[in-house]
Amino acid sequence: MTPLQTLAAGIPEEIGAAIITGKYNRRYYTGLLSSAGTLLVTREKCRFVIDSRYFEPARKTIKGCEVVLQDKLYEQIGEFFREQGVKTAAVESDICTVKALAEYRENLPGVEIPDDGRLARLISEQRMRKTPEELGHMRAAQAIADRTFSHILGWIKPGKTERDIALEIEFYGRSLGAEGAAFPFIVASGENSAIPHAAPGNRAVRPGDFLTMDFGFISEGYCSDMTRTVAVGHAGERQRMAYGTVLRAQKAGLAAIRPGVICRDVDAAAREIIDSSPFKGSFGHGLGHSLGLELHEQPRFDKLCETPLEPGMALSVEPGIYLPGEFGVRIEDIAAVTGEGCENLTASPKELIILY
Repeated sequence: MTPLQTLAAGIPEEIGAAIITGKYNRRYYTGLLSSAGTLLVTREKCRFVIDSRYFEPARKTIKGCEVVLQDKLYEQIGEFFREQGVKTAAVESDICTVKALAEYRENLPGVEIPDDGRLARLISEQRMRKTPEELGHMRAAQAIADRTFSHILGWIKPGKTERDIALEIEFYGRSLGAEGAAFPFIVASGENSAIPHAAPGNRAVRPGDFLTMDFGFISEGYCSDMTRTVAVGHAGERQRMAYGTVLRAQKAGLAAIRPGVICRDVDAAAREIIDSSPFKGSFGHGLGHSLGLELHEQPRFDKLCETPLEPGMALSVEPGIYLPGEFGVRIEDIAAVTGEGCENLTASPKELIILY
């Protein structure tokens, strides 16, 4: 079944229809990238209401769903609901604003609009498991990131600023066909690398620095995400020890991934390596997050997530050690859960690289 057919089949009996307006959910179910549009779905039929900017592309792109030109939106929604006998309609509670919810309730008399999370949970659970086509797009996005990493290793020199490097990474990835950056890149050198989400600044790279680069690209709407930390010129014993600890933790996390394993247990497998080292307490964030059309999806590798892994899920594995005022290390790959373990979508080398 298509994602749209799967959604229609999964609508709970007590809900007559789904109202979908979220940008990424619209694209997931229709294949259309747009800044507007209302997707209405019942168990028997779906209708996409879209304005003139996207009407023709929608007609050409969307399969198995009626496309109508938006005129008076609430009247059109109400007409569809009357045709389908809808008495209760669910909204995306994680996206729908209080204002929008009030407008639905005011303009759709006779239709109950609950504010619970049933539809949001249904969509999230469906999007957790990537189709082979989705994973193909993610592989393509990651291939761009891997090629960009190879390029940037030969481009970095002492004196280049963090902003210089971030700009070159984005330019090169786009030159390979990326639709854009998947998120604002992190390029952090020296003491800045101890800040997990440091923004690129004017600090110039110096010999003896650890340089952390966290970046990803978009291909056919799907994201990649990778992090590598390299040394510039030379690396001291403490830097090498920290790097080796993070690498062992990352490999332990990857090795723990297989269907049925609880997400928090994967986090624990990697975290134990760091917490049993001299760097205990230096790894503060979760081990990873799911991604796809969005950079951060569900489930997550952290201390609290009790979701069991299933084939098709794709998550980052990115442990780190952060020593304020000194340096930081993070290594990140994307793992797609398979029937027996996982496929690592990231091909770039992980052993410590010392430039020059």
